[in-house]
Amino acid sequence: MSVAVVTGAGSGLGRTIARALLGAGWQVALAGRREELLAETAKPDEAVAGESWSAEESWPAEAALVVPADVTSAPSVAALFDAVRDRWGRLDLLVNNAGLFGPAAQPDEIDLADWQRVVDTNLTGAFLCAQHAVRMMKAQDPRGGRIINNGSISPSASPAGRSTSATRRPN
Repeated sequence: MSVAVVTGAGSGLGRTIARALLGAGWQVALAGRREELLAETAKPDEAVAGESWSAEESWPAEAALVVPADVTSAPSVAALFDAVRDRWGRLDLLVNNAGLFGPAAQPDEIDLADWQRVVDTNLTGAFLCAQHAVRMMKAQDPRGGRIINNGSISPSASPAGRSTSATRRPN
């Protein structure tokens, strides 16, 4: 039995990764802020929007563990990994996929609270999850596992084709 945690599992690439792991026979904890979307990801018997589906890719319902979690909250992350430990007793793979895009604006136009929200999710959230995953992986027998930190860029562009993201230098 191989066990994974996928953050951001309620939609997008996180959903795709989680469902691929489930279809390959993994036990997967589906983590994210929106429980209803996680429950949709967990359904073994039907395709979800935009996904091709075959009956051979199905999995037992008990293979998916829906855990609403906010990766920016240390207690929420601790509860996620406690749930995995209680259910399966080990962890072989963490996919840090939860993330936010920053505001599409020049650096001098970005509100500090917006910036902090992105940093808390994309950086601190990945750190908190990795911290708990490493602790579990070091304590289990056999020891070890893998951590995948997924990052993505989707630059916003103005009609003239110039980026308006905070990572662009001003003209």
